[in-house]
Amino acid sequence: MEFFKYRNKILPQKGGLLLSEPYLADPNFERTTILLTEHNEEGSVGFILNKPAESRVNEVMEDLKMFDARIFIGGPVEQDTLHYVHRINTLADSIELHPGLYWGGNFDQLLSMVDTHQIGATDIKFFLGYSGWSAGQLEDELKVDSWIVSDQVSEELVFETEPEMMWKKAMRGLGGRFSVYSNYPADPRMN
Repeated sequence: MEFFKYRNKILPQKGGLLLSEPYLADPNFERTTILLTEHNEEGSVGFILNKPAESRVNEVMEDLKMFDARIFIGGPVEQDTLHYVHRINTLADSIELHPGLYWGGNFDQLLSMVDTHQIGATDIKFFLGYSGWSAGQLEDELKVDSWIVSDQVSEELVFETEPEMMWKKAMRGLGGRFSVYSNYPADPRMN
């Protein structure tokens, strides 16, 4: 693969973030913060952390009818699938993305933990669908400045930051010119 520098010199990686450029003209990804769960030579997969759906988890999953929490639109791909990231280090078969941050895991065990109130709404995020890139596609999008890569991932950002503040907070966390980007108006004509 051809070497190239990203504007902030951080390479995408599993457990890292993608922040949409302030004026990304794709309505699926406008002002989004994406957690990458896979990034390799075959492609990339991630979930939009700050795009809540209109429904709640208990409205879309019969097995989770007692769990009243937001559900998020993970991306435009396969929106009839359910995915989750969490901070439950005892959930079997989970994939650690970052210290204290996990993806997936044993769904039956998860249901049991929900039923016995071992998991709260701030311990897990559910997603309908995902965001995906084929081999080389994300790199191509980075070359044309569609995304800013960040390694500033924290449990607090993922689970406790309100969706409407997440993109701004993640941008500010990068410092420098990215702090300025965080204040750009959504509509440049409003400047």
